[in-house]
Amino acid sequence: MAHTRHLNNWLPPADGMRPLPPLWHSAQWLRSQECSFGFMVPAEATMLVRVVHGDLLEQDVDVIVNAWNRNVIPWWLLIPQGVSRAIKRRAGYAPFRELGRMGSIPLGGAVVTSAGKLPHKAIIHVAGINLLWRASERSIRGSVQGAIALARDRGFKSIAFPLIGAGTGGRRQNVVLPIMEDELRHLEFDGEVRLVCYDAR
Repeated sequence: MAHTRHLNNWLPPADGMRPLPPLWHSAQWLRSQECSFGFMVPAEATMLVRVVHGDLLEQDVDVIVNAWNRNVIPWWLLIPQGVSRAIKRRAGYAPFRELGRMGSIPLGGAVVTSAGKLPHKAIIHVAGINLLWRASERSIRGSVQGAIALARDRGFKSIAFPLIGAGTGGRRQNVVLPIMEDELRHLEFDGEVRLVCYDAR
């Protein structure tokens, strides 16, 4: 059963889970077998956030996010890792050729390319790590802001994020996830946002 509370009220914890902070208007606590929780923030736009476990590239969404770098070093000189490696293997080189023509990306910035051979409408690449290959809270928050802004401007209705900075960026998933959740509470997006926790099998 979903619980609804209004401005300046806390959501009740569900089954021992932590409550969410106050939201602007109201929120719903959602649970299912595949998501840890979700919340809706009905303002001018309605955002549904879900935390899921699985493969980013298998998410049935309009656009996926690639946790990338500052795009200073040519992509073909890099040994791809994590999400980028999976995308290159399954999407092909086309998105990365487009990315290479875009020049450097400010830390936390975002750019969009085609999805290559993937079924999604596009890929949003975010500069989630600095030139030392490390992620910070600033770069994670900026990446979430930039990706949501691009998705909103392009009219996408669903977007899936990896946990930006986890793994290659030197951060742990349990550190990155709360930062991304918190940043999303300050943004507007009319659609579904998935935060995908990768489970190594």
